[in-house]
Amino acid sequence: MARRPQSGSSSMESAIWLRNLVALVILFSLWWFLLGALDRALQRAEEQSASMVISQLRSALVIKGAEVMLDRHGRLVAHEGINPFELIDHHWRSYAGQCLGDIPEPGNWCFRDRTQKETVKQGKGWLIYNPRQPITIKRRRIESDKPLAWKVTTEFADRNNNGQREQDERSTGLKLMPVSLTEESADTLSATR
Repeated sequence: MARRPQSGSSSMESAIWLRNLVALVILFSLWWFLLGALDRALQRAEEQSASMVISQLRSALVIKGAEVMLDRHGRLVAHEGINPFELIDHHWRSYAGQCLGDIPEPGNWCFRDRTQKETVKQGKGWLIYNPRQPITIKRRRIESDKPLAWKVTTEFADRNNNGQREQDERSTGLKLMPVSLTEESADTLSATR
């Protein structure tokens, strides 16, 4: 009779151990699912934030382009490369101002001046955004260690649809155009030498 309680006790301990193991596996699976959902939510929030900033900058450029076109002495070409953040009376915490290093801190924007020669006026350059994690902005996939860049250019009536402006095609406004940061950096470095 002494053996029976021990085998019953042993099977009871095994059942408790198995129940605890199953509970841990379920908790770990829920934890893993919740972390994935949190990561996706953070990614969507960063994508929406960056898209909102780009949309507001583009809207400000449309207004500025209209103002320049209404001014009889204004020229749209003179506004290429401007910092569009200066057109908006809003201060984002994610905008760091002038770029102090190569790229801004993750999750931040900055404006990099392009000084090709000593005679070039400051204030011309491109915007840089460094994402915290891999995101997609305006159908452009960005890895967390690869910043994106944009520059302000003029829009024009492309009558022959070749994508290049000819003399008879007039400027119609200002736009924010994505550029390759490495190409722009290489152009700036070669021009300063």
